[in-house]
Amino acid sequence: MRSEKKMYKLIRNFARNDERIRGAVLNGSRANPNVEKDIFQDYDIVYLVTDVNYFKNEEYIINHFGEVLLMQKPEEITLIPSENDGRYVYLIQFKDGNRIDMQFRNIDKIEEVVSDSLTEVLIDKDNLISGIEEPSEKSYYIKESTEKYYRDCCNEFFFGIGSHIPKTIWRRELPLLKNLVNIVLRKPLVQMLKWHIGIKNDFRISVGKGWKNLEKYLEPPIWEEYKRTYSDYKYENIWESLFVFYDLFCEVAKIIAEKKNYKYPKKEAHNALKFLKHVRNLPEDADSIF
Repeated sequence: MRSEKKMYKLIRNFARNDERIRGAVLNGSRANPNVEKDIFQDYDIVYLVTDVNYFKNEEYIINHFGEVLLMQKPEEITLIPSENDGRYVYLIQFKDGNRIDMQFRNIDKIEEVVSDSLTEVLIDKDNLISGIEEPSEKSYYIKESTEKYYRDCCNEFFFGIGSHIPKTIWRRELPLLKNLVNIVLRKPLVQMLKWHIGIKNDFRISVGKGWKNLEKYLEPPIWEEYKRTYSDYKYENIWESLFVFYDLFCEVAKIIAEKKNYKYPKKEAHNALKFLKHVRNLPEDADSIF
């Protein structure tokens, strides 16, 4: 596995040896002073260039960076539509274990590129990127709530657990059920947990990509309850996890309401739980809900 020193040399030399490349910056975890280094960290690189089209030449890229194990070019994939904003991206897993996610952006997009607070300058041929702050997580801090956003978050959760979820689990539609759990229950729950963390840390903190740092910032009892929201494919276990979802969401939502002087939707919460319990006891061959 090529060392970090060798990889940075490779990345910088690619820019130095091509006049079309006017600058290069590092983003992501390697630019984050709060992230502990490990062997799986990617090199997230943005090359600022005068002609993006030239760098769509895959062979030119590969000849410089080495043997590829796997590669993805998001702008060429129809499964997930690209942003069509002029960038061109290579996601490359090399045979030696290293990975580079490299973007080619036109030089006129420089302000957009450096607006990410996790930006470290590697190459700046024209002195266009000077003066940016030291890398920090500022762009990814948890954003403060508003009462409207708080109420919408509660509404999404209680309607989900009191309407979408009961009928889907009664029908035993497992793929749809698992999908809905993550959309209408987990997302609002995590949002509530993020506000809880944000309040305790003056909203100067990030929970990371995909909420990966929740365990780090939540109180141990809350984290233990959160883990129990992840169930397997068995319907009885899913039922149990739904009540864990409900209890945890209500607990944290009440804390937020008290801290921010919001009105907690007590009646909505009560009605959702009542209907959920009713459907759990509904016979599989029922011809009427009530």
